Amino acid sequence: MFEPPPDLTARLGESRTRERLRLERKIWARKNRRNPIAIWRQAVIPWLVLAGLRVIGLSRRAYREFLDVRLVENAVVLPTLPPAFDGFRLLQISDLHSDLDPALIDRVIELLGGVRFDQCVLTGDYHNRLGAPWDRSIALTLRLMPHLGAKPLAILGNHDFLAKVPPFEAAGLRVLLNESVALERGGERLWICGVDDPHLFRTHDLRAASAGIPKGECRILLAHSPETWREAAGLGYALQVSGHTHGGQVCLPGGFPIVRKAPVRRALLAGPWREGAMRGYTSRGTGSCTAAARLNCPPEITIHILKST
Repeated sequence: MFEPPPDLTARLGESRTRERLRLERKIWARKNRRNPIAIWRQAVIPWLVLAGLRVIGLSRRAYREFLDVRLVENAVVLPTLPPAFDGFRLLQISDLHSDLDPALIDRVIELLGGVRFDQCVLTGDYHNRLGAPWDRSIALTLRLMPHLGAKPLAILGNHDFLAKVPPFEAAGLRVLLNESVALERGGERLWICGVDDPHLFRTHDLRAASAGIPKGECRILLAHSPETWREAAGLGYALQVSGHTHGGQVCLPGGFPIVRKAPVRRALLAGPWREGAMRGYTSRGTGSCTAAARLNCPPEITIHILKST
């Protein structure tokens, strides 16, 4: 298994790195165990999903919707936003699960060709099946790099092992591990803070992610799952940007989710939301998980347009 270099351990912290690697080893062993439960989860469940869609005559539609990635604009007012950043366009790509179907990456590249943005962030889950080699998902994800602008930022999700960080960063994709980056414009600053996965690995630290930021400066939190909403609001983040839920992925008409992937209220499963003074947004995801299929829940690339008033 992966042995992180000292600088990576220092960034995440020794105790959190140890805990993350412990869970990664446990997950890898469990997912590669050739017992009936493991086989059911890895092979039978995806087959049942696709077979069920075929039986009800929706498999072709579900695949078309999987590739029907939409450009969604989310205008959000942040009272603490520095005036120099008024109109700033933050591009969010989430939950690619790149190795599920390479056709998705081609579709995303096609869409990005016509998008104007100032900063790109990726909010986790670049890989599909936990316990499977991730070389292919890394290579497919990095095909996007020429289209993500200067200095794109990323966080890890619950499908991502720590071993992905070195190849991502070698390619120019900075991964935030309970860390922050200051964006500067017109002599003013906007902070992008990113935490490690709060859903499965639970090695996130919202306080560490904003350590050293002067009080009152505008902070945007990248958290793979919206599960951090209460803590983030309590710590004074201006905006939380998340993914993970896929909006339900396969939904009833009207976008009503059949399965919830996070223990949050329904309003936080997709789209814009609010918690106290903090604004939030949960992407429906750019890709899909388990099966290349969606119903009544279109995938998205999101452009957050930041406003000061």
